[in-house]
Amino acid sequence: MNEKSILDEIYDTHLAMELISSGARMQVLESETSLSRRKLLRLYKEIKGCSPAKGMLPFSPYWFMSWEQNIHSSLFYNIYLYLHKKENKRPVESLLKAYRLYSEQCPCEDGQKPVLEFTRAWTLLRFIDCNMLEHVTCSACGGSFIFAPRYINTLFICSLCHPPSRAIKKDCAKTHLSH
Repeated sequence: MNEKSILDEIYDTHLAMELISSGARMQVLESETSLSRRKLLRLYKEIKGCSPAKGMLPFSPYWFMSWEQNIHSSLFYNIYLYLHKKENKRPVESLLKAYRLYSEQCPCEDGQKPVLEFTRAWTLLRFIDCNMLEHVTCSACGGSFIFAPRYINTLFICSLCHPPSRAIKKDCAKTHLSH
């Protein structure tokens, strides 16, 4: 039997703690660390004070295509790409740092969930690795956005340059509520 290095186990435990604190689900923890499910469950319960959520992970690349989700996903992914190229760390380390920075730029109001939760950010990276989603350039502003390959045509225009009418209504509702 091959014995695991104590340093590797400490690294995985620390990584699992960061992932749990960021909102990772059990499937993410099991995928990104080599800790046993039993240890991960104990660690999750110690950190969160409750059992992890059950059920399947979100599995639809089309969730990322809605205007608001696309803007948030694209912001996160651009941060991730910059950090991953600049710092040359393991993808999971770049993911954690990028998600922290994304969360700082897009804070939630009290009691609200972020538009892009951690597990969805992790899923986004997997979808891109599998070519289910791509990174494309807006022909109007030059920004980089997430998009489904089958929908790309020669002139992609992002929802910041051409917002849907419901985006304008949502923004107006927020403005009226804050006054």
